[in-house]
Amino acid sequence: MSEGTRILIVDDDTQVLRSLRSGLTARGYDIVTAIGGATALIAAADTVPDLIVLDLGLPDIDGVEVCRRIREWSALPIIVLSARERETDKIAALDAGADDYLTKPFGMGELLARVRAALRRTTANRGEEPILRSGDVTIDLAHRRVELRGQEVHLTPKEYDLLKQLAKHPGKVLTQRQLLGAVWGPEYGDEGHYLRVHMRSLRLKIEPEPSRPRYLITEPGVGYRLLMDS
Repeated sequence: MSEGTRILIVDDDTQVLRSLRSGLTARGYDIVTAIGGATALIAAADTVPDLIVLDLGLPDIDGVEVCRRIREWSALPIIVLSARERETDKIAALDAGADDYLTKPFGMGELLARVRAALRRTTANRGEEPILRSGDVTIDLAHRRVELRGQEVHLTPKEYDLLKQLAKHPGKVLTQRQLLGAVWGPEYGDEGHYLRVHMRSLRLKIEPEPSRPRYLITEPGVGYRLLMDS
């Protein structure tokens, strides 16, 4: 998948840029770099990357604003790398359109896994209603059917809608606000408790060990992601 895949790296730390360029180039990715928000916006339009790795603390335009502006014209995956650890910063980036958030310092192995997951999501979204598989779970979005080890799992409408939202963005963190808006509608009010209840019920139905989830992963204080096998 990496051959011919172009990644735009945006960071004002030249050491980080060199490290990321070296690590990603070694895996066959075509790398473009930018050291500020303004140059990142130009590079994103001119080079048309397949994915952006974006720092938030840029010297001219904050990374959240860069993400928001890119989302005005493109759906390309964006992975945020930042030293900001507060939940509010993560939520702001994800609400602005970021697909994932990785806190510095980080391991190259984890970043590569996040990159592969984001690119898989993009590939899956090119199809209209894909069938997704992970381990013993199969999700057929075209027929609203979920199977566990070949046997249909009966989900409530809300459970299915939550799983569908996560399945359409495999590996991506969806915030509680995004899930509530998509499933309960814009006037969802205080449904946070019900979201947790439905996620707990989903885990009981599809997870091998609900107390140690393999698929439905909680990002504390932020939201949830669905992990799919490579």
